[in-house]
Amino acid sequence: MHTVVVGTTGVTASDVLAVARGGARVELSDEAVSALAAAREIVEALAAKPEPVYGVSTGFGALATRHISPELRAQLQRNIVRSHAAGMGPHVEREVVRALMFLRLKTVCSGHTGVRPSVAQTMADILNAGITPVVHEFGSLGCSGDLAPLSHCALTLMGEGDAEGPDGTIRPAGELLAAHGIEPVELREKEGLALLNGTDGMLGMLVMALADLDTLYKSADITAALSLEALLGTDRVLAPELHAIRPHPGQGASAANMLAVLKGSELTGHHQDDAPRVQDAYSVRCAPQVAGAGRDTMAHARLVADRELASAVDNPVVLPDGRVESNGNFHGAPVAYVLDFLAIAAADLGSITERRTDRLLDKNRSHGLPPFLADDAGVDSGLMIAQYTQAALVSEMKRLAVPASADSIPSSAMQEDHVSMGWSAARKLRTAVDNLTRIVAIELYAATRAVELRTGLTPAPASQAAITAARAAGVAGPGPDRFLAPDLAAADAFVRGGHLVEAVEPVTGPLA
Repeated sequence: MHTVVVGTTGVTASDVLAVARGGARVELSDEAVSALAAAREIVEALAAKPEPVYGVSTGFGALATRHISPELRAQLQRNIVRSHAAGMGPHVEREVVRALMFLRLKTVCSGHTGVRPSVAQTMADILNAGITPVVHEFGSLGCSGDLAPLSHCALTLMGEGDAEGPDGTIRPAGELLAAHGIEPVELREKEGLALLNGTDGMLGMLVMALADLDTLYKSADITAALSLEALLGTDRVLAPELHAIRPHPGQGASAANMLAVLKGSELTGHHQDDAPRVQDAYSVRCAPQVAGAGRDTMAHARLVADRELASAVDNPVVLPDGRVESNGNFHGAPVAYVLDFLAIAAADLGSITERRTDRLLDKNRSHGLPPFLADDAGVDSGLMIAQYTQAALVSEMKRLAVPASADSIPSSAMQEDHVSMGWSAARKLRTAVDNLTRIVAIELYAATRAVELRTGLTPAPASQAAITAARAAGVAGPGPDRFLAPDLAAADAFVRGGHLVEAVEPVTGPLA
């Protein structure tokens, strides 16, 4: 099994994906263990002094004015975890919780939190045992990071609350730890606070969304090319020299992808045959501009994610010179903004994708295709209601594009009076990515059928490879009406699993 070693300088996006989705093992580097021990010595020295230090010998948030005596500090750390584990609603997905735990371990191992090495090792042990704390949908404002979600994880570390075992069964966390020979942690000064203060949930969801969108944007370039082909459009608008004079990198990449898919097609270039038209509709002609802008948005989001993956997010932090300083680095604004930006880009990609599907189904705009791509229009409805489903998804995408990060709601007796709502931005982006996958799948379903209905002209080799692979995966071709939902589900699985991209790349070479 793949192993990810956590050091003091952060982790990579591929590390997060390996642990969250691939079940990779986690190990602490010797450097991390040394840094943990050194920072812990600083915290213990400060704890022994009479002067109050936030997070070490004081209360938290609006209660930070109270000095906590030594005999109550262990209780203080337990209490912050118990009281902050206040989530409600549906359970969050296993991959999100594993990313959340792993990223908190990343910050702990930076040596800036003052957590004991044994606590960090227990965090790694829980991940390696496949134990997943039960985390709920609601509870984070993205202010001092993802407090409630992280608290539910810390509760498992203490052997309290509920968790999911490797077999998917939810049991008391203490039972699961005992079954895997893991001793619950007895938290000491600052440790409870250090386990809760971070942007780890929203960051983990950002990393996974970027991975999914990378495949989706390539898939959308393929389906756009298939639609252009089915509509007898021109590929001249994809010429590199046209995109070079407006040098947005994403636009050029999308145009190049579409051109690679269309290479060798007999269907393109017929836009002035029976019903002459000077140029194709925007949804076809401007596909690279819209998908490209989304790609550039992703590039910015990756930059933010990479910076956050290299960060130590906690409050207070232990500095190398021995100071323990309060700060505001836990605020989720940088991550929240790009999560919202990605939801906007995804909504626009979904919108232009649906417009191409509608054009394929409308006999007045499809340049000779049968109404709704039906076998016997009137007797058959064809893909009429598939487009309804796609339109409903697009409408939902527009609602999900409303930014969460533009909102703020005060909390903690006005101590935390401006919050990021980054967790909410991440949750709605996950839904947006799911919906975009379905939207692209419906265009695939329509465009492949439309290409096959263009008898007498040979599609591009890459297009034919996509059609052949889709049919082998259960995505049905032209014919009389049938129960449509299973076909759409097959198309969704085909796109979601990256199989559309896998089908064409042996012909086109790696897509950008």
